[in-house]
Amino acid sequence: MPTKISVTDLQLYYSDFHALKKLNLEIPEHAVTALIGPSGCGKSTFLRTINRMNDFIPGVRIEGSLQISGEDVYSPQMQVETLRKRVGMVFQQPNPFLSSIYDNVAYGPRLHKIKDKKRLDELVEQSLIGASLWNEVKDLLHKSAMGLSGGQQQRLCIARALAVQPEVLLMDESTSALDPISTLKIEELVQELKEKYTIVMVTHNMHQAARVSDQTVFFLNGEVVEAGQTEELFSNPVDSRTEQYITGRFG
Repeated sequence: MPTKISVTDLQLYYSDFHALKKLNLEIPEHAVTALIGPSGCGKSTFLRTINRMNDFIPGVRIEGSLQISGEDVYSPQMQVETLRKRVGMVFQQPNPFLSSIYDNVAYGPRLHKIKDKKRLDELVEQSLIGASLWNEVKDLLHKSAMGLSGGQQQRLCIARALAVQPEVLLMDESTSALDPISTLKIEELVQELKEKYTIVMVTHNMHQAARVSDQTVFFLNGEVVEAGQTEELFSNPVDSRTEQYITGRFG
């Protein structure tokens, strides 16, 4: 598979704390890459480097290179607004806006100066279809998003991310707050979405990583211990620490 995201000697410091250490990684296009590892190992920090969410944190310093389709995310020429259009993100807790279902999805396109009603209608419908939510909400578009169930709210957040037509979708433990049925729906959705998008997901759930990802990356203490095809990494890990983690001996 062609590489979508290329990481070379990436390091990140929170003031004096060395959070990410010399990461080298290739993330394939149109595939699901799962980031696993114990709490505090750097996986969510790494995820946030891809769309520069760490820029909001005082004292952050980043070294090395992170490229998307050959373009350096941290070059002075990279506009953060453009980057965040190309790289959508879905968080752990569903976080719909206190507005209608329609306005939640239309928010991003409006932000990017799309004002034409017909075009907005198309984007809202396409995004809700893409998030497997359209049939459930098509008659409720102007009702509050807060009336949806937790699983529906998370799929709405996925639709909101898709509405700006990104290339990459980041998912930070996006099913950990959901019930098993909603989790299964989102896992099925992820399998469909990789046809159009490159997906990078943080998960604490080993079974989920094994079920939905094509590639798995094991983080420990801010380093990449091992990365490889999911089936191979789970059945035949190279590093003993990977084996200890995935068999539940620590973490």
